[in-house]
Formats: sequence, structure tokens, C-alpha cells
Amino acid sequence: MQRPWNIPSFPVYSLATYLYEAINMNICTYVTPVSMHPKLYCVAIYQNTKTMDWLNQSKEAVLQLLHADQYKLVRTLGQKSGFNYNKQQWLEKNLYLTQWKTLPVLENAAAYIHLQKISTFSSGGDHVLFVFKALQYQSLSANILTTDILSKKKLIRI
Repeated sequence: MQRPWNIPSFPVYSLATYLYEAINMNICTYVTPVSMHPKLYCVAIYQNTKTMDWLNQSKEAVLQLLHADQYKLVRTLGQKSGFNYNKQQWLEKNLYLTQWKTLPVLENAAAYIHLQKISTFSSGGDHVLFVFKALQYQSLSANILTTDILSKKKLIRI
């Protein structure tokens, strides 16, 4: 029997963070909109990651809703540490990047949301909750990657 928090199928995102003209990305599934006016998102970020480090130094990020065809990105963006592996170099080498609103993002994502950090909350757990205001967005496809698809492809353990 599955654990209660693993029963729903969640959308899979990549959060792009930017610092000093560089980009880093990680995989996020603990993501939810929490307000309509203004449009706010909460994103839980794993502690002791490059993403956490960069978000503590920057105010902007791009939340990218992954297209179902992008499941192969999860191994690199979600299972390798940006401290030990240059994800930007890998993304550039494999031609996975494009420009959106002047920012580098994953090519062919299902949607993009330009975010501005407004607050954080740490409960002492292994993730820190970041609250972001959505500045701009673009939806491109309804064919999204979900945790259900990832578990069927054996890319995550439930």
C-alpha cells in the first residue's frame, strides 16, 4: 500500500535559479498555487542544495512545468547536486536551453512562470517553503510530466 503523500499524482517542475549570469535547475514536485490575487506559488526547496543557496542570494526564478517528453531530464536535474555537477554546461551541451522573456529556460516545457521571491518559511524539516509572486507566465501544452509517469518509468521510488 502506498503512503498517503504518494497516492496523488503531482505535476513535475524544474525550478531555474539565476546568479551572476549563470543558471542552475532542480526538480520540484512540492509546488502549489496559494492565492489568485495576487497569484502566489509555494515551492518547497530541499535544504543544502545549490538551488537553496542561490535563492538565498537572488529574488527571481522561473518555474517550468515539464512536458511529458522531458522525463529523461529528471535524472540529471533532480538526482545530481549542482554543487558537484555543472547542470548549465550539460544543458548547453545537449541543446536543452532556449530563451524566454530574456531568461534561459528549458526548451519545450509545458509552461513557464516567472517568479519573484517574497518570503520563506522553515519548519525544521528537510525542505524550506518559498513563497513567490507570479510576474509573468506562458502555457504551451497540456501534456505534462507527473510523478505517476516518473514512477512507471522507474525514475522515482514511491
